[in-house]
Amino acid sequence: MLFNSFTFVIFLPIVLALYWSLQQKGIRYQNLLLIAASYVFYGWWDYRFLSLIIISSLVDYIIGILLDRTSSSLRRKILLIASLTVNLGILGFFKYFGFFVDSFIILLKETGFNTDFHTLKIILPVGISFYTFQTLSYSIDVYRRKIKATYDPLSFFAFVAFFPQLVAGPIERAHSLLPQFHHKRTFSAVETADGLRQMLWGMFKKVVIADYIAISVNAIYLTYNLQDGVTLAIGTFLFSIQIYCDFSGYSDIAIGTARLFGFNLMQNFAFPYFSRDIAEFWRRWHISLSTWFRDYVYIPLGGSYSKTPRRIINILITFSVSGLWHGANWTFLMWGLLNGLYYIPLMLIKKQKRFTDIVAEKRLFPTLEEFARMFNTMLLVMLAWIFFRSESLSGAFQYILRMFSHPYSPSSHENFIAPVIAAMSLLVFEWFQRHKLYALQIESVRTIPRWIIYQSIAVLILLFASFGEQEFIYFQF
Repeated sequence: MLFNSFTFVIFLPIVLALYWSLQQKGIRYQNLLLIAASYVFYGWWDYRFLSLIIISSLVDYIIGILLDRTSSSLRRKILLIASLTVNLGILGFFKYFGFFVDSFIILLKETGFNTDFHTLKIILPVGISFYTFQTLSYSIDVYRRKIKATYDPLSFFAFVAFFPQLVAGPIERAHSLLPQFHHKRTFSAVETADGLRQMLWGMFKKVVIADYIAISVNAIYLTYNLQDGVTLAIGTFLFSIQIYCDFSGYSDIAIGTARLFGFNLMQNFAFPYFSRDIAEFWRRWHISLSTWFRDYVYIPLGGSYSKTPRRIINILITFSVSGLWHGANWTFLMWGLLNGLYYIPLMLIKKQKRFTDIVAEKRLFPTLEEFARMFNTMLLVMLAWIFFRSESLSGAFQYILRMFSHPYSPSSHENFIAPVIAAMSLLVFEWFQRHKLYALQIESVRTIPRWIIYQSIAVLILLFASFGEQEFIYFQF
C-alpha cells in the first residue's frame, strides 16, 4: 500500500479510530491491531510475502529468548549465526541471487565458455532490506547484552512489522522502539497535530517536488547521449533533489504517521545538502542506515581503532556494503566505493567529526567559506548520484564524459526552468528551517499565516498529485 494512494487515505483513519478506541482495553489489544493493520498494509502489495516477515519475526523472537536464557559463549554464537543465516539468507536469495548468477554467466562467456543457464526471475519483496536490518539489530544487541530479550510476542511482532516504517524505514533500533510497544500510549492532540504537519510536509516533498522533477530527470537520463553538458548537469542536480524529496518525504510521512499512534521514530534526514563535508553529509543523510552500518559493520571490523591501512579497508568495505544494500547492480557498488573514497581523506587527517553543529547557526546567511564547503560537498554528492541513477556503469561513465566534453549546445533548456526553480525554492525554504526537525515546524508563526501555509501546501498536493501512480524510489531497496 502506498502512502500517496486513496487506499491509504481510507485505511489510516479506520485504523486510527479502532486503535484509540482500544485505549481502555490496554496495549496488548492495540499491539494486536497494529500487527493486523501492518500485515494488511504490507499484504496489499503481495500477500504471499507476508510469510517472510512472519518467519523473520518468529526466528528472531525465539532466538532472542534463547540468547537471554543461555550463558554458554559457544551456544550464543551459534544462535547469532542462526539468526544471521536465516535473515541474510532470505535477503540474499531474493535480492542478490539473480545478480551474482548473471554476473558469473557473463564472466564465463567473456572467458570463452558458452552457457545455456537460465536464471530465475525472482520478485524482490518490498521493504525486505529494511525490516531484515531492523530485526537483525535486535538479535545482535541481545547477543551483545545491550538489551534484554522480550518475552511478549505481540510487542515484538508489532515492532518488526510496524506499518509506518515497515517498507522504507527509518530502520529503528530495538532499544528505542520496542519499549514503546510495552508502555501505555495516551492520545495527545499536540502530538497528533505535529504528526499531521510532518505528514503534510512529507507528502508535499513527494508528490509536488519529487514526482514533478522526476519527469525532467527521466527525460534527461533516457536521452543523455543527445544532451549537452548544461542539460546533463541540470539532470544531475534535479535527481539529487528528487531522491532527497522522495526518500525524506517518505520518512516524514512515516514519522508523522507513527506519532498519530503515540510512537516516536528517529529523525532520518537532517537537511543533508547543507553539509560542509562528506562526513557531515553521511551524518545527516539516511541517518538510520548510516548509523546501522557504523554499529554493525564498521565498528566490528575494527572501526577507527585499527591502524591506518586497516581503517581505510574498513571504510571501503562499509561503504561498499552500503552501496550493495541499495541494489544488486554494479552501479550501486561504485556509488558506495566513491563515497568511501570521498570519506578517507577526512579520516586520515582526523577531520571527519569537524562539523557537528548546524551550519551558520544563529546567522541568516553562511560565510563565504561555509558556502564554498557546502557547494563543493554538493558537487561531490551529485557526481556520485550519477552512478546511483544510471542503469549501468558504462552508461554512468558516458553520462559524465559527455557532461564535461559537450559543455553547451544551442538546445532548449526552457523546459527545465520550472523544475529547477521548484528545486531551488525547496532548498531556500529548508535553509531557513534547518534548525528544526523538519521544515514545516512553523508552530511559532501566527495562526492565520500558518494556516494559509498549510492550506496552500494542501492545495498544491491536490493539484500536482497522481495518487497511487508513483512509487517511492526506496521501495525497490
